This record gives sequence, structure tokens and C-alpha cells, in this order.
Amino acid sequence: MKPEPDKNILIFLLTAIGLIVFPHVHHIPVAVFGFFCLLLGWRFVGIWKQNWLPETPIIFLLVAFGTALLYTQHQGLLGRDAGTNLFIIALGLKLLEIKNERDLYLITYLAFIVAASQFLYEQSILMAAYILLVCCALLAILVYINSGKAQILASFKTAVIITGQALPIAVALFVLFPRVEAPRWMLFNDPHQARSGLSDSMEPGSISDLSKSDELVFRVKFAGAIPPPGQRYWRGPVLSYTDGKRWTQTVIQKPLRRPVVTGTPYQYTLLMEPQDKNWVFALDMPMQFAATLIRNSSYQLITSEIPDKRAEYQVTSYPDYNTGLIDPGEYKAATQLPGEPSDKINQLVGQLHGFDSAPDNFISQLLNHFRIEDFHYSLTPPVMEDNPIESFLFKTRYGFCSHYASAFVYLMRVAHIPARVVTGYQGGELNKVGGFLEIRQADAHAWAEVWLKDRGWVRVDPTAAIAPERVEREINVEWQAAYGIATVNSPAYSWLKQAHQLWNSVDYNWQRWVINYDNKSQSSFLSAFGINDLKTMVYWMIAVITSITAVLGWFLLYQKQNAADKVLLIYNRFCKKLAKHGLFRGAGEGVKDFAERVKIKLPGQAADIDQITAVFIKLRYGRTAMGEDLQQLKTLVGLFGV
Repeated sequence: MKPEPDKNILIFLLTAIGLIVFPHVHHIPVAVFGFFCLLLGWRFVGIWKQNWLPETPIIFLLVAFGTALLYTQHQGLLGRDAGTNLFIIALGLKLLEIKNERDLYLITYLAFIVAASQFLYEQSILMAAYILLVCCALLAILVYINSGKAQILASFKTAVIITGQALPIAVALFVLFPRVEAPRWMLFNDPHQARSGLSDSMEPGSISDLSKSDELVFRVKFAGAIPPPGQRYWRGPVLSYTDGKRWTQTVIQKPLRRPVVTGTPYQYTLLMEPQDKNWVFALDMPMQFAATLIRNSSYQLITSEIPDKRAEYQVTSYPDYNTGLIDPGEYKAATQLPGEPSDKINQLVGQLHGFDSAPDNFISQLLNHFRIEDFHYSLTPPVMEDNPIESFLFKTRYGFCSHYASAFVYLMRVAHIPARVVTGYQGGELNKVGGFLEIRQADAHAWAEVWLKDRGWVRVDPTAAIAPERVEREINVEWQAAYGIATVNSPAYSWLKQAHQLWNSVDYNWQRWVINYDNKSQSSFLSAFGINDLKTMVYWMIAVITSITAVLGWFLLYQKQNAADKVLLIYNRFCKKLAKHGLFRGAGEGVKDFAERVKIKLPGQAADIDQITAVFIKLRYGRTAMGEDLQQLKTLVGLFGV
């Protein structure tokens, strides 16, 4: 055992650890990441300036500082963030204590834990490939220590080969090993982790902020035809109460009536991204859905599962439906006003025949008013702190979906027509490679629902009257602008869009079949092969792993035997040259003893005999032999002459 690891292995180890911790820059506090970088840089300098490394008292002070740093972050004692911070600081401190190979083992094992913790934050296929690469680097360090390989690159190559040999067994275990769902108390959810998304309330500015975000919310795979953009309304919270500025949900106690549906339904699979709320966004009207979902009195789907983990749901929705009669409590909530409307509001409603004509006519008149008057769709409207609805209708006339939806609903209520605001997402970009829709925060939207006799709740989207392109669009304008592409017809946009969709399709399948592979997915997948119980699954797992092990074992032994045969063949050629002059190797005689006996007879060629013998022993019995050694033995024997 070496008293001090050599510089090459230290440089390789510290670089690998830096690569492992680097992705955590977005997950841990800046102070913790900075402290680790200080310790890592200090250890790098210590490779060449060993006297600069801290003594025991200084290390104790650093440990105390690291402990205080963890305490001041208020991350708690348990959980993802607290554990990650602890392991990263412990790893950094341990770097300053490298004295021998035992320390290298401890640091390498600790680095494996830090690498695995990355998957608690991100499970993309790129991150998986990245972590696999750095874990190969850690494995190369163990190979270097145990095999005595002369070069780090040779150790890394061996580590990659070992990893490749282990992958078939890992895949078999992943597919066949029984999936055990962790109990909720073991999930250590992080209450401080904020996610952007729809709120259970709405006021001007909320959806505008979401419309600037390209964050993925969910993906949808349809079993048949994909609905046109104008029907892609993904229902979220329904807001009935308003104080004139803010719209919130109202708890309505009413019997859950089953809507009457007609027409051809849409069957689809929702893959929801992690979120804070237990909302599942479905097309109107969801009628068949998973047992873990319920449909509340506002026809919104709610999940009983943990919302901050990715989840998949099968849903069937009917675009043609009738919700029937309105409940008295529902009517009261849908006609609530924050106070008496102003004379200007009453005058506008009267001018549009809201008091003296059928609701259908008033709706048409109001939408036409938005369309022909000087109203504009804008994500950056002027600030309207006082009387925002009245200011929007009579002064600014600039707004986005929440302005139009809230103003529309308010005017409906002034005309004594039950109405409410619905929030959710509208549209979605079609990924033509994977055949699914991607719905992002930029698709956040608000629209209105009015209750009409004999029809029930009917969707009306005032934004479509002023900005129909917002509803009918097929492309993500924000994504296009982010890449600086001026026109959708340019070759650059077409190429980037195809590449973007191809990658998203790969990621979608990775999320569905790898990250989301739980006990239900496993049961569904294995049942196709007749594996329907735990006993059969275990038998299959044993059989598959045994078969893979047997194949790998035969291949490795065959390769080793094949290499050994080549070495013996070349050495036997050397022995045959000596045999022509009466120098025979005796049965059981060692190669060194044989070489000493031959050198007595052939003193002039003693150097060549020693060299051939040394290379043969290295190839036959050593652990550091390489491909060039075999070529060297072949050359030496070929040039040897008696």
C-alpha cells in the first residue's frame, strides 16, 4: 500500500468528484456549493503543495463551519435537500484527509452516493447518461487501485467494459424485480420546493407570468384522432367568487349529477409532470378515468395520489355534453357580484341588450363588442389597480385571457345570467415524431362558462373573439422567439423543430417506460408474457439472470483462453527453435529455470532469452499486460535465432 496516492489518480479522482457535484449547483444553497468548491480547490492545490493541506486542528474548524452552514440553511434534519447538503459537505471535508488507498475507497463510495442523489432532482435521459459516465470514472479509480494498471485511461476502459457487462443484468432486474411502492412517510417531500403553475385564484398578471414559461405541464397520447386546436381546452380550477379584483373557488355542496354525453369520445393517456396541486387536466367532459381520480362538482378531475411525482392516467372525454339543471347554491355562486354595478356598466349591458333579450343574443352581442371595438390582446397590459374590470372595459382595453374572461363573466352576471371563470390550459403543440401533444405553462388560459337553459354549462372563450390565433395556434411562439428564429417557414426553424420534437419523443418514452415504471406498469407489461404472479416472476428473473451470467461467463473465459493460447503458441515457437539444438524444456520445468539452463549453453543470447522470458511471464501471469506486449513477444521470438 502506498503511503500517498500518486498525483495522476488524485487529479482523476478530484475531477470526477467535481463533475459529480456540479449538477447540484441548481439544487443546493449557494453557500454550501461555494464551501464545497473551496474544499475541492484546496485539495487540488494540495496535490502539488502538500504542506498547504490543513492540519487536524484546521480540519476540526472546517467541520464545525460546515455543521454551522448546514444548520443555518434551515433545511431540516430529514429529506432530500438536507441529505444532499450533508453528503456534499462530508465529501468535500473528506477530500482534505486523503492519506492512503483506504481514504480513496471511502471517498469513492461517498461520491457514488452523491451521484445517486442527483436522480432525486432530475431523471432525464441526458442526466442518466451523464451520471453513468461519471460513475464509470469512479469505477475506474477502483480498477486502478486493485489491478495496478499503469494508466488511468486503461483503467477507465476496463471500467466501461465492466459497466457494459453489468447492464444486461441491470436491465433484467429492472424489468423483472418486484416493484415495491414506498410508503408516504418515506418520501421526504420537500415543502419548500416551489413549482410554477396555475393557482386556485386568478387576478390580472397571474396567467401573463405563466405565458412566458416554457415549462412542461403534461403530455397527452391519444388512442385515435387528435382533437383540433379549438377543442383542446384542458379543464382546471373553476372560479366563482370575486371581490372585484380577485377570483377564487367556491365550495358548493350539491349532488353530483352525471352529464348527458353524445358523439364520439376521445380516449387518451395523460402523463402529468410533478406539481404542487392534486389537479389533473382533462378535456371536457371527462367520463371514464382511473380509480385514483374523482370528478368534483365543477367537473374538474382531482387525484388522490401524491401530486409531486410524475403520474399517468387513462381518460375518456366527450366533447358534446349537457350538464343539465343548475342547483340553487350553484346559481347563487354563479351570479354573485362584489357590489352594485356602476351606471356605465349597466349602460353597456343595456346597450348590448343584456336585460331585454335571450342570453344567446347577449353573448353574441358582447363577443361582437370585443371584436369590433378597439380591444387588443396583450400579455403586457397597463396596470389596473382600482376597478380593474371597469378600467379594462372603458379605458385601457388592453389585456389577455384573464381580463377578457373576468370581464365577460362579470357582465353576464350583471345581466342575471349564471357565469363563472374556468382556468386551465388551451391548445398544446403536436409532436409529430411521437404522435403526442405537449402542454406547457405557456398554454395557460382562462375562459368562461355560462349556464343556458336546456344546455347546461356551455364554454365561451372571449379571447377567441379578439385573438383567435391564441386558440388556433399550432406552434409555440415563445419557443420560436427563444431560438431567435424569425419565421416558421425558414429552413433553420424546420430543422430545429424536427430535432426538438425527436428529442422530446425520446424523453417522453423514457419518462413513460423507465421513470414511470411502477408496479402497475410492470404488471401490465409482464402479463403480456403470461407472468401474472410473484412466483412466476421470480422464476423468470432467476432464469434470465442465470442465462445472462452463463453467456457472459462463457464469453469472458473464451476470450481469456483465446489470449492464453496465443501467448503459449508464440512461446512454443521459441521452444521449438531451441529444440533444434538439443535444448528441450523438461516436464514441469519452470520458464525461469529453463531460461537459466539455456543461457549456460547460449551465453551470447542471454539478453534476448531474458527479455522473451520476462514478456511471456507478464502476459501469462501478470495483471498489467497489454496488447502491445503480445506484439512485442511475437517480434522477439521472430527475431530470435540460434
